[in-house]
Amino acid sequence: MDEFMQAALEEARKGLAEGGIPIGSLVVHRGAVLGRGHNRRVQKGSVILHAEMDALENAGRMPAAIYRESVLYTTLSPCPMCAGAILLYGIPRVVIGENRNFRGEEELLRSRGVQVELLQDEECIALMRQFIDNRPDLWNEDIGV
Repeated sequence: MDEFMQAALEEARKGLAEGGIPIGSLVVHRGAVLGRGHNRRVQKGSVILHAEMDALENAGRMPAAIYRESVLYTTLSPCPMCAGAILLYGIPRVVIGENRNFRGEEELLRSRGVQVELLQDEECIALMRQFIDNRPDLWNEDIGV
């Protein structure tokens, strides 16, 4: 696992420790982390603060060209909302920790020219699986079930 996915996994663990959903994300531009975040829907009482959205928010406003040269790392396959943000900002590459526990909008991203790299990282898989087993109610709320 590279350093950026490791940092995203650290964000996921931070979210779990805060009582939230263990998904983490980073926005990286030319090897520098612009923003990092984790799912904070529970912590903030938010309906939209998924990990990818948190990382983008923490990256902040910047010229669109920066996003068009960035990579988004996420421990779990991005949902429709997060995939929409990836497309909106023109992020050309997404590295996904796993999609065994949840398959998001990878095909949509690919169909719009985004390079999608899927790692199937065992740590990402195990962390999410344990959470879903322990808190199916919270997980179902997060994915709109």
